[in-house]
Amino acid sequence: MPGAPSDRLVQVPAQHHILLVDDDAELRQLVAKFLRTNGFRVTTVRSAPELRHAFSSMPIDLIILDIMLPGVSGLELCREIRKTSVVPIIMLTAKADEADRVVGLEIGADDYVTKPFSPRELLARINAVLRRMAIDPGLRRPAAARGYRFEGWILDTLKRELTNPDGIVVDLSTGEYDLLLAFVEQPQKVLSREQLLDTARNRVATGFDRSIDVQVSRLRRKITAGDDDHAMVKTVRGVGYMFVPTVAWS
Repeated sequence: MPGAPSDRLVQVPAQHHILLVDDDAELRQLVAKFLRTNGFRVTTVRSAPELRHAFSSMPIDLIILDIMLPGVSGLELCREIRKTSVVPIIMLTAKADEADRVVGLEIGADDYVTKPFSPRELLARINAVLRRMAIDPGLRRPAAARGYRFEGWILDTLKRELTNPDGIVVDLSTGEYDLLLAFVEQPQKVLSREQLLDTARNRVATGFDRSIDVQVSRLRRKITAGDDDHAMVKTVRGVGYMFVPTVAWS
Protein backbone atom coordinates (compact mmCIF):
# COMPACT_ATOMS: atom_id res chain seq x y z
CA MET A 1 0.00 0.00 0.00
CA PRO A 2 1.52 3.35 -0.95
CA GLY A 3 2.12 5.91 1.73
CA ALA A 4 0.92 9.48 1.67
CA PRO A 5 3.91 11.87 1.76
CA SER A 6 2.97 15.46 2.41
CA ASP A 7 5.83 17.11 0.52
CA ARG A 8 5.71 18.03 -3.13
CA LEU A 9 8.36 15.88 -4.84
CA VAL A 10 8.53 17.00 -8.46
CA GLN A 11 7.31 19.92 -10.50
CA VAL A 12 5.40 18.43 -13.44
CA PRO A 13 3.47 20.05 -16.28
CA ALA A 14 -0.05 21.03 -15.28
CA GLN A 15 -3.19 19.75 -16.98
CA HIS A 16 -2.15 16.13 -17.51
CA HIS A 17 -5.29 14.14 -16.72
CA ILE A 18 -4.81 10.69 -15.20
CA LEU A 19 -7.52 8.04 -14.92
CA LEU A 20 -6.83 5.77 -11.93
CA VAL A 21 -8.65 2.42 -12.07
CA ASP A 22 -8.55 0.29 -8.91
CA ASP A 23 -11.21 -1.31 -6.70
CA ASP A 24 -9.24 -0.56 -3.51
CA ALA A 25 -10.82 2.63 -2.14
CA GLU A 26 -7.95 3.46 0.23
CA LEU A 27 -5.34 3.06 -2.52
CA ARG A 28 -7.38 5.26 -4.87
CA GLN A 29 -7.63 7.99 -2.27
CA LEU A 30 -3.94 7.96 -1.31
CA VAL A 31 -2.59 7.78 -4.86
CA ALA A 32 -4.99 10.41 -6.16
CA LYS A 33 -4.06 12.81 -3.34
CA PHE A 34 -0.34 12.28 -3.98
CA LEU A 35 -0.63 12.82 -7.75
CA ARG A 36 -2.78 15.94 -7.31
CA THR A 37 -0.15 17.33 -4.93
CA ASN A 38 2.35 16.85 -7.75
CA GLY A 39 0.36 18.78 -10.33
CA PHE A 40 -1.88 16.20 -12.02
CA ARG A 41 -5.60 16.20 -12.52
CA VAL A 42 -6.90 12.78 -11.37
CA THR A 43 -10.17 10.95 -11.92
CA THR A 44 -10.65 7.73 -9.97
CA VAL A 45 -12.92 4.79 -10.88
CA ARG A 46 -13.29 1.28 -9.48
CA SER A 47 -14.64 -0.93 -12.27
CA ALA A 48 -14.77 -1.59 -16.01
CA PRO A 49 -18.13 0.17 -16.56
CA GLU A 50 -16.88 3.27 -14.74
CA LEU A 51 -13.64 3.22 -16.75
CA ARG A 52 -15.53 3.02 -20.05
CA HIS A 53 -17.81 5.89 -19.05
CA ALA A 54 -14.95 8.13 -17.92
CA PHE A 55 -12.78 7.33 -20.94
CA SER A 56 -15.58 8.07 -23.38
CA SER A 57 -16.72 11.28 -21.71
CA MET A 58 -13.49 13.20 -21.03
CA PRO A 59 -9.93 13.61 -22.39
CA ILE A 60 -7.48 11.26 -20.64
CA ASP A 61 -3.68 11.58 -20.91
CA LEU A 62 -2.70 8.39 -19.06
CA ILE A 63 -4.42 5.42 -17.42
CA ILE A 64 -3.21 3.64 -14.28
CA LEU A 65 -4.97 0.27 -14.50
CA ASP A 66 -5.07 -2.46 -11.86
CA ILE A 67 -4.98 -6.00 -13.27
CA MET A 68 -7.18 -7.48 -10.53
CA LEU A 69 -10.56 -5.83 -11.03
CA PRO A 70 -14.01 -7.30 -10.32
CA GLY A 71 -15.81 -8.65 -13.38
CA VAL A 72 -13.45 -7.69 -16.21
CA SER A 73 -9.70 -7.95 -15.62
CA GLY A 74 -7.30 -5.12 -16.28
CA LEU A 75 -5.65 -7.19 -19.02
CA GLU A 76 -8.96 -7.49 -20.87
CA LEU A 77 -9.54 -3.75 -20.48
CA CYS A 78 -6.04 -2.96 -21.75
CA ARG A 79 -6.67 -5.09 -24.83
CA GLU A 80 -10.05 -3.38 -25.32
CA ILE A 81 -8.57 0.13 -25.03
CA ARG A 82 -5.77 -0.67 -27.47
CA LYS A 83 -8.28 -1.45 -30.22
CA THR A 84 -9.21 2.24 -30.44
CA SER A 85 -6.64 4.31 -28.52
CA VAL A 86 -2.90 4.81 -27.97
CA VAL A 87 -3.37 6.47 -24.57
CA PRO A 88 -0.47 5.47 -22.28
CA ILE A 89 -1.32 2.68 -19.81
CA ILE A 90 0.58 1.76 -16.65
CA MET A 91 -0.53 -1.54 -15.13
CA LEU A 92 -0.66 -2.23 -11.38
CA THR A 93 0.20 -5.87 -10.68
CA ALA A 94 0.70 -8.16 -7.71
CA LYS A 95 4.33 -8.97 -6.98
CA ALA A 96 4.05 -12.63 -8.01
CA ASP A 97 2.17 -12.04 -11.27
CA GLU A 98 5.16 -12.01 -13.64
CA ALA A 99 3.16 -13.75 -16.37
CA ASP A 100 0.48 -11.07 -16.19
CA ARG A 101 3.12 -8.35 -16.50
CA VAL A 102 4.55 -9.97 -19.62
CA VAL A 103 1.09 -10.34 -21.16
CA GLY A 104 0.28 -6.73 -20.31
CA LEU A 105 3.35 -5.46 -22.15
CA GLU A 106 2.64 -7.73 -25.11
CA ILE A 107 -0.91 -6.41 -25.54
CA GLY A 108 0.11 -2.77 -25.37
CA ALA A 109 0.70 -1.58 -21.80
CA ASP A 110 3.50 0.99 -21.59
CA ASP A 111 4.82 0.04 -18.16
CA TYR A 112 3.86 -1.67 -14.93
CA VAL A 113 4.30 -1.12 -11.20
CA THR A 114 4.15 -3.97 -8.70
CA LYS A 115 2.21 -3.73 -5.45
CA PRO A 116 3.13 -2.66 -2.86
CA PHE A 117 4.80 0.34 -4.48
CA SER A 118 6.16 3.69 -3.38
CA PRO A 119 4.52 6.89 -4.62
CA ARG A 120 7.92 8.05 -5.89
CA GLU A 121 8.26 4.99 -8.11
CA LEU A 122 4.80 5.48 -9.59
CA LEU A 123 5.45 9.20 -10.16
CA ALA A 124 8.77 8.47 -11.88
CA ARG A 125 7.18 5.93 -14.21
CA ILE A 126 4.30 8.31 -15.05
CA ASN A 127 6.75 11.09 -15.87
CA ALA A 128 8.90 8.75 -17.98
CA VAL A 129 5.92 7.54 -20.04
CA LEU A 130 4.62 11.08 -20.56
CA ARG A 131 8.07 12.25 -21.64
CA ARG A 132 8.26 9.49 -24.25
CA MET A 133 4.86 10.46 -25.60
CA ALA A 134 5.87 14.14 -25.70
CA ILE A 135 8.91 13.27 -27.81
CA ASP A 136 6.80 11.28 -30.26
CA PRO A 137 3.01 11.24 -29.71
CA GLY A 138 2.76 8.37 -32.17
CA LEU A 139 5.25 6.21 -30.28
CA ARG A 140 3.69 2.82 -29.63
CA ARG A 141 5.17 -0.64 -29.17
CA PRO A 142 4.15 -2.90 -32.10
CA ALA A 143 2.20 -5.94 -30.94
CA ALA A 144 4.99 -8.34 -31.97
CA ALA A 145 7.85 -6.26 -30.54
CA ARG A 146 9.74 -7.51 -27.50
CA GLY A 147 12.25 -4.72 -27.09
CA TYR A 148 14.87 -2.62 -28.85
CA ARG A 149 17.66 -3.15 -31.40
CA PHE A 150 20.75 -0.98 -31.89
CA GLU A 151 23.96 -1.73 -33.81
CA GLY A 152 23.31 -5.46 -33.69
CA TRP A 153 22.52 -5.48 -29.97
CA ILE A 154 19.06 -6.53 -28.72
CA LEU A 155 17.48 -5.41 -25.44
CA ASP A 156 14.59 -7.76 -24.64
CA THR A 157 12.30 -5.89 -22.25
CA LEU A 158 10.17 -8.95 -21.49
CA LYS A 159 13.13 -11.05 -20.35
CA ARG A 160 15.08 -7.97 -19.16
CA GLU A 161 17.99 -9.36 -21.15
CA LEU A 162 20.72 -7.80 -23.34
CA THR A 163 22.24 -9.78 -26.23
CA ASN A 164 25.35 -8.64 -28.09
CA PRO A 165 25.83 -8.87 -31.90
CA ASP A 166 27.39 -12.35 -31.48
CA GLY A 167 24.25 -13.65 -29.77
CA ILE A 168 25.83 -13.74 -26.30
CA VAL A 169 23.77 -12.57 -23.33
CA VAL A 170 25.53 -9.77 -21.45
CA ASP A 171 24.99 -9.76 -17.70
CA LEU A 172 23.53 -6.46 -16.45
CA SER A 173 22.74 -5.37 -12.93
CA THR A 174 19.26 -4.02 -12.25
CA GLY A 175 20.63 -0.47 -12.26
CA GLU A 176 22.52 -1.00 -15.53
CA TYR A 177 19.45 -2.49 -17.21
CA ASP A 178 17.21 0.37 -16.10
CA LEU A 179 19.80 2.90 -17.23
CA LEU A 180 20.15 1.29 -20.67
CA LEU A 181 16.37 1.19 -21.02
CA ALA A 182 16.21 4.91 -20.25
CA PHE A 183 18.81 5.54 -22.97
CA VAL A 184 17.19 3.42 -25.70
CA GLU A 185 13.80 4.95 -25.01
CA GLN A 186 15.26 8.41 -25.77
CA PRO A 187 18.18 7.88 -28.17
CA GLN A 188 20.24 10.73 -29.60
CA LYS A 189 18.93 13.09 -26.93
CA VAL A 190 21.01 14.62 -24.15
CA LEU A 191 19.72 13.44 -20.77
CA SER A 192 20.76 15.13 -17.54
CA ARG A 193 21.84 13.15 -14.49
CA GLU A 194 18.61 14.19 -12.79
CA GLN A 195 16.52 12.82 -15.67
CA LEU A 196 18.43 9.55 -15.64
CA LEU A 197 18.10 9.20 -11.88
CA ASP A 198 14.39 9.93 -12.16
CA THR A 199 13.67 7.42 -14.92
CA ALA A 200 16.29 4.72 -14.38
CA ARG A 201 16.30 4.61 -10.59
CA ASN A 202 12.57 5.35 -10.19
CA ARG A 203 13.07 8.04 -7.60
CA VAL A 204 13.58 11.77 -7.37
CA ALA A 205 17.16 12.97 -7.78
CA THR A 206 18.70 14.88 -4.90
CA GLY A 207 21.10 16.96 -6.95
CA PHE A 208 24.04 15.66 -4.89
CA ASP A 209 23.84 11.99 -5.95
CA ARG A 210 26.72 11.18 -8.34
CA SER A 211 26.14 7.41 -8.43
CA ILE A 212 24.69 7.76 -11.94
CA ASP A 213 28.22 8.44 -13.22
CA VAL A 214 29.40 5.11 -11.82
CA GLN A 215 26.45 3.29 -13.42
CA VAL A 216 27.12 4.95 -16.79
CA SER A 217 30.79 4.02 -16.61
CA ARG A 218 29.98 0.35 -15.90
CA LEU A 219 27.34 0.19 -18.62
CA ARG A 220 29.63 1.87 -21.14
CA ARG A 221 32.36 -0.74 -20.55
CA LYS A 222 29.90 -3.57 -21.19
CA ILE A 223 28.49 -2.25 -24.48
CA THR A 224 31.50 -0.51 -26.00
CA ALA A 225 34.34 -2.23 -27.84
CA GLY A 226 37.49 -0.27 -28.58
CA ASP A 227 38.30 3.29 -27.63
CA ASP A 228 36.02 5.97 -26.22
CA ASP A 229 35.64 7.59 -29.63
CA HIS A 230 33.28 4.76 -30.52
CA ALA A 231 31.37 4.72 -27.23
CA MET A 232 27.61 4.37 -27.58
CA VAL A 233 27.07 6.57 -24.52
CA LYS A 234 28.68 9.98 -24.98
CA THR A 235 29.41 12.40 -22.17
CA VAL A 236 28.08 15.93 -22.76
CA ARG A 237 30.14 18.11 -20.47
CA GLY A 238 28.20 20.08 -17.94
CA VAL A 239 24.89 18.55 -19.05
CA GLY A 240 24.73 14.77 -18.93
CA TYR A 241 24.86 11.87 -21.36
CA MET A 242 23.57 10.92 -24.80
CA PHE A 243 22.93 7.48 -26.36
CA VAL A 244 24.37 7.76 -29.86
CA PRO A 245 23.06 4.77 -31.91
CA THR A 246 19.84 4.70 -33.89
CA VAL A 247 17.31 2.53 -32.05
CA ALA A 248 14.51 0.44 -33.57
CA TRP A 249 11.86 -1.88 -32.21
CA SER A 250 12.93 -5.51 -32.12
